[in-house]
Amino acid sequence: MRLAVGCAQWTHKAWPNHALPSAERLRAYARWCDAVEGNTTFYATPSAATVAGWAAQTDEDFRVLPKFPRTVTHEGRFQGVEKDVRAFLDAMEPLGARAHALWVQLPGAFAPADVPALARFLRRLPPSFRYAVEVRHPAFFDDAHAARELEAVLRASGTEWVPFDTTAFFATPPTSDAERDAWTKKPRVAKREAALTDRPIVRYLGRDDPARTAEGWRPWVARVAAWLREGRSPTVFVHTPDNVESLALARRFHTAVRAEVPALDALPEPPPVEPEPVESMTLF
Repeated sequence: MRLAVGCAQWTHKAWPNHALPSAERLRAYARWCDAVEGNTTFYATPSAATVAGWAAQTDEDFRVLPKFPRTVTHEGRFQGVEKDVRAFLDAMEPLGARAHALWVQLPGAFAPADVPALARFLRRLPPSFRYAVEVRHPAFFDDAHAARELEAVLRASGTEWVPFDTTAFFATPPTSDAERDAWTKKPRVAKREAALTDRPIVRYLGRDDPARTAEGWRPWVARVAAWLREGRSPTVFVHTPDNVESLALARRFHTAVRAEVPALDALPEPPPVEPEPVESMTLF
């Protein structure tokens, strides 16, 4: 029985690990959380050496959700993308089991009519990785037939459907600059709670106020606790518009679930992060 928690990134200027050299920040993050979203791979596929460096900073049971590059999902729309897919898969190899699932995040324009293209794409992917899909078109959430069609395709390939729950965020108007910015960018769709595999993945967007974030995630605490009792191994990523408190909030979510499922092991207490000493400068 295991619940992994994490954030959209592994460093932030407000977090303790930001004081460390960049090559050490993931290692420090992994002492706080045991999962992270791989958003940077959406913009460019890193070298295998870079990915090997990520693996070297984390334990084998650390979970990474690397995102397929936008050339595959947004620009190419699965057509003529074989070279980019191969480069991405090769680059992710050093992660080994840390690659919890490779994440196919699709644009809002990806509609039910495009599902056959997704099905063909998933069938061609190697079974050496697991995969997860995130859709944003409202029809997948409002039209039961469209949802069933997508679920059938995902089940056939053992692929998870990743919900991005923004319902708590959009419940009341924004109150900060970061929230106002997110208000115009984040998807506004109905909440989805069903899991298709034994490793469900949830992305949750709260507010910049930690108390409101925790209030909004209460239904997820109950859902994740139920998944654990069913023998599933969920991963939950906690977002806020400014992400200042998301590192601590992810751990707080884990604690809330553990209160419902006492058999769940607690996360280790992170050691204090000490920045590298700086040699004093003198004139003599």
